[in-house]
Amino acid sequence: MVKQEKRVDSNSTDHKGDNEDAESFEEQPLDTGDHYLARRSDTWHPAEIIQTRYNDQDGHYEYYVHYEGYNRRLDEWVQRDRIMSSRFHMSDQQWKNNEKNSSDLLSDQTDRKITRNQKRRHDEINHIQKTYAEMDPTTAALEKEHEAITKVKYIDRIQIGRYEIDTWYFSPYPDEYGKQSKLWICEYCLKYMRLEKTYRYHMSECTSRQPPGKEIYRKGTLSIWEVDGKDHKIYSQNLCLLAKLFLDHKTLYFDVEPFLFYILCEVDKHGAHLVGYFSKEKESPDGNNVACILTLPPYQRQGYGKLLIAFSYELSKMESAVGSPEKPLSDLGKLSYRSYWSWVLLEILRDFRGTLSIKELSEMTSITQTDIISTLQSMNMVKYWKGQHVICVTPKLVEEHIKSSQFKKPRLVVDTTALRWAPPKKTQTRTGKK
Repeated sequence: MVKQEKRVDSNSTDHKGDNEDAESFEEQPLDTGDHYLARRSDTWHPAEIIQTRYNDQDGHYEYYVHYEGYNRRLDEWVQRDRIMSSRFHMSDQQWKNNEKNSSDLLSDQTDRKITRNQKRRHDEINHIQKTYAEMDPTTAALEKEHEAITKVKYIDRIQIGRYEIDTWYFSPYPDEYGKQSKLWICEYCLKYMRLEKTYRYHMSECTSRQPPGKEIYRKGTLSIWEVDGKDHKIYSQNLCLLAKLFLDHKTLYFDVEPFLFYILCEVDKHGAHLVGYFSKEKESPDGNNVACILTLPPYQRQGYGKLLIAFSYELSKMESAVGSPEKPLSDLGKLSYRSYWSWVLLEILRDFRGTLSIKELSEMTSITQTDIISTLQSMNMVKYWKGQHVICVTPKLVEEHIKSSQFKKPRLVVDTTALRWAPPKKTQTRTGKK
């Protein structure tokens, strides 16, 4: 939908006689820090006003609000008509009653008591944010500092290729770009622009039609490119700035030289269209095989995220190493990794006959022992006995989990015969977290 722009000539004298009346009805902005009920997706939620700005083009104030108890991904700029007229106090009995009713409704819908694991999964899927009281003191302090730095998201949306995408988080684009409500981004070279006309001109002149670097995987229309941050610094920096719009905690923007980037694309007659990527330290002292991983929102829930995860482990296998993603993971990242680990382990346990140790599982999969133990614990398949973790499964239990939709085979899998890659020429040792 294209909005018509409403323009007002500041030098116009047509309404000069109404100035005094207009001033008496001039909109007064709401105060930052105050709490109101704000409308989100046709329901009202307690929200704090984080920032106020005046929209010169439309002639009204806009408010950046944080919905209490929800992930900052959902913070957004709203107009005054989405905010109730009276201030709201979190101690209001009415909200407590509404909260209780919501809890009762959730219980009715599930028809059973929600376990701790179910609640965690519910919170992750619905972006429920932990309170500082639920965190350890060090984590809480870091979270507060991070939140203060990245509190306000000015870029509301981006245009990249044929997609206009709502952004989730703050990203440190340079000031003249970082304060724009919309950025235009070339899907091939990732150059960012403030104006559509600049973008249109750039697209007519840009010669890039694929990521720089080397194509190391091609299967049908899917392609993966390896990009060295040292050799292609501007592209890698632009990729990190783009990713930060959808990732809360990753802070890699300009120091890209120590990293390799693996870019997943969908290829058609026009070129290679960016789907997602993961980055990886060339030398990771912590044994991480992924530093940052992202699937762009239009491509999420289609199997691309798990394909990237699987690809990272295929590289680890070729390096004769075990690895784990760098923490913290986003809520969607946690779900994707746990689902991938579960599927890989269940496939092995279903077909394996005899005894199998966690160390052997780690060597077979390149998944760290720590990640294997936590995954098996979530499925009640491991016990701690005589000072060590022991796998305790039955064929029936494995089949029950495999039949669960939660652990079904990924839609997309890596065809190792289509992988054209070799690890750097150096002595490889199998290391990882235990």
